[in-house]
Amino acid sequence: MGRWLSLCVVVVALCGCANLGCMPNCSSHARNSSSLVDFLYPHGAAPPRQDAIPQLRIPLRVGLAFLPSNDFDATGGLDAAHREALLERIRQRFSSRKFVAEIVVIPDYYLKGRSGFAGLEGVQRLYGVDVMALVSYDQITHQDENYWSLGYLTIVGAYVLKGSRHDVSTLVDLAVVDPVSRSLVLRAGGTSTGHGNTTWIDAQRETRGAAVDGYDAAADQMIEHFDAALTKFEADVRSGNAAVKVVRKNDAGRSGGGGALSWPFILALLALVTFRRVVRLEGIA
Repeated sequence: MGRWLSLCVVVVALCGCANLGCMPNCSSHARNSSSLVDFLYPHGAAPPRQDAIPQLRIPLRVGLAFLPSNDFDATGGLDAAHREALLERIRQRFSSRKFVAEIVVIPDYYLKGRSGFAGLEGVQRLYGVDVMALVSYDQITHQDENYWSLGYLTIVGAYVLKGSRHDVSTLVDLAVVDPVSRSLVLRAGGTSTGHGNTTWIDAQRETRGAAVDGYDAAADQMIEHFDAALTKFEADVRSGNAAVKVVRKNDAGRSGGGGALSWPFILALLALVTFRRVVRLEGIA
């Protein structure tokens, strides 16, 4: 009896931190997200009844930023270094477009406390950009314990038995917004779903790794989808089928309308004036 009692004490000492009350069907979930709709229309504000036609002054200076996370986001979602890396990937992919003059990365803390189009327009004026490209995300992580989790009663089982399962679903979205007309110009998104099994001792580390991989995979798909949507948008603008008005900037940075004189026309006009003066001088001589 003494030996059995000693063995029980050892087992309890080696017992893992598993929640035995719900074994073997323990489960939990967490959500990290930021919402474009909640940011643009805070406190249930209604969108305008009619969409205004945005005027794009090309080449564009584009402000690129992550939307701040929602209040219920317990872990803060993506860390600052990862957000910066994703924004840099987006900037490098699209900065070479002919109608883009510059893509300016804007820290997301400039958008905190500035929700709504009014706040967005303030950031636009502060950075001197024409449109804002806003990145949002939504990630849900589920964790479950299976029957192997009973092995967590010993520290050996916590290291050996893969009794924890995680499922990670991720959405990353990129939307180009014109704050002046309060219109959505273009958007595209990407998704990712990942699954895995792990031991209890590695569950948190591997779940965090799966979450990071989910953001990367969804961002890769989003970039490809946005590239395709942007190509179609350019074609629609050239054919006149896009719901935007495009105005080209002149050298001074101001918009030039349809009556503006181009440099070839001005040079031809100067040549004509010079030719007429030469003819008149020859006639006088």
